[in-house]
Amino acid sequence: MTATQTEAHVTQRTEDGTGRPRRDRPYRTRGSADIMKPSLGGLIGKYALLLGVLAIMVFPFLWQMSTSFKGATENIYDFPPSLLPQAPTLDNYAEVFRTIPVLDYAWHSLLVGVGTVLTNVVFATIGGYALGTMKFRGKWIVLAIFFSTLLLPGEVTLTSQYLTIKSLGLANTLWGVFLPGAIAAINVLLMMAACRMIPPDTLDAATIDGANTMQRLRHIVWPNVRGMVSVVALFAFIGAWDDFLWPLVVLSDPANYTLTVGMQYLSSNFAANPRVIAAGTMIALVPIIVLFAVLQKQFFKGVEEGSVKG
Repeated sequence: MTATQTEAHVTQRTEDGTGRPRRDRPYRTRGSADIMKPSLGGLIGKYALLLGVLAIMVFPFLWQMSTSFKGATENIYDFPPSLLPQAPTLDNYAEVFRTIPVLDYAWHSLLVGVGTVLTNVVFATIGGYALGTMKFRGKWIVLAIFFSTLLLPGEVTLTSQYLTIKSLGLANTLWGVFLPGAIAAINVLLMMAACRMIPPDTLDAATIDGANTMQRLRHIVWPNVRGMVSVVALFAFIGAWDDFLWPLVVLSDPANYTLTVGMQYLSSNFAANPRVIAAGTMIALVPIIVLFAVLQKQFFKGVEEGSVKG
């Protein structure tokens, strides 16, 4: 008997009464088991951990949403907390719309968010292509600068950014809110990692065939990094939509406020009514939740993909 016949996954053919061979059936050696199948204790521990993480991450959101629908007579601080309002009402949401111009502020946030997505996608793709596939002097210095910017918190450069925007005459404008986030170092590094997954032979063959840089970007690079582009676009939009500190510093005219900055009126005017504040928070969160729900397939696909498509 040869060594290959003793392996766990060798198939064995037997004959039935008709003389025809039966279907191949794999057999295992004694003591073999499916190592990928978790034990009962491991399965229970896994689901217990998932439920714990779910409670920590989802419960505050559910409590906030429940609070936004509760009336003035309901106690929102009782324990254990009640997530089902006794008499659901939309008065808190109506009060938010009566207090601040929600649609105008949401439009300003949308303009900044869409502009941030476009510039990050374009410039991060070009920069990632250059850093990931091209060879030039000083490349490692450029990479070191990009990585060093990730180590600095945003508050460190807040003053210098404001002075720059003010010197450009863009203070108290949406352009001033948009410009510092037009390109993010982390997005360039993400696109660089995606571009490095493209085989150099493919790009070299395109160069030999006479393709210029823009043609290589359009026909080779872009089809293989579209998944990562969706990740960059989603991160850029969420960051621009949720940003509070920078628009608060730049904008002084309430007519130019973004949605997150405009919500501060609710905290000042309704400090004793957390129900209205919760309603305003939900209004600001709903677009992000809807966007992620729609793009989650592309998001996880972009995280997983890393090879050239055929």
